Amino acid sequence: MMTLPHRLSWRHALLLALLTAGPAQADPTKQACTVPAYLLTSESSLSKVKAAVKPGGKLDILVIGSRSAVIGLSDQSAAFPNRLQAYLAERLPGIAVNVALELQVKKTAEEMAPTLEKLVAEKKPDLVIWQTGTVDAMRQVDGDDFRNALDDGVAAMQKAGTDVILMNLQYSPRTESMISGSAYLDNMRVVAQQHDIPLFDRFAIMRQWNENGDFDLFNPAPGMELAKRVHDCLGRALSAFVIEAAHIKTEDLRIQR
Repeated sequence: MMTLPHRLSWRHALLLALLTAGPAQADPTKQACTVPAYLLTSESSLSKVKAAVKPGGKLDILVIGSRSAVIGLSDQSAAFPNRLQAYLAERLPGIAVNVALELQVKKTAEEMAPTLEKLVAEKKPDLVIWQTGTVDAMRQVDGDDFRNALDDGVAAMQKAGTDVILMNLQYSPRTESMISGSAYLDNMRVVAQQHDIPLFDRFAIMRQWNENGDFDLFNPAPGMELAKRVHDCLGRALSAFVIEAAHIKTEDLRIQR
């Protein structure tokens, strides 16, 4: 049987602990949405997040994205950015966690990229999570143009002094046959590697949830309850991903309290 390298053992153990725990307000009966550790690890790191997470520290995160950040919800407090904040606050005791959302509705990566440096300079986040690709796929934007826009946007945000995570498309079995997302998924992976930044593979994670029967994402009328559960699970998985990529040992924070 294959064994994990020793240097990764504590990180995978931490991920297991993170994915089986959650804030008190979450309903444990609805948390079947487990994620394999390989989808929540990254060779890239979040140095600014790690520096911010210290006793009495403050962690500011900015989510930049499309309507899918809140889609299906009448109460935005249930959206994944808010759930991300709740899970991080639970897992990072003594740290003031703030997750803000900057909606860029119906905008392609090329339309967003020129605004990102100024936005980061104004907001001064420790981390930007850039959620993109869906609008580009729907409009069938040229793959090279999409990649160039991603490259420009990530470079601009790094120049402005923030860590960056790319978040790819949502998975939907209903639209998969109508909209080809493979080129956009591949280009996001390439840009993440080129800039040495983590990629949160939302597409693969949601596809696995659908295949495992955690969620029926084929349902044409999913309803508010399903949307809330998906957003909560995304927030939980993303919190584990951020903590792992920043190489944060949460047990050390608890000891220092």
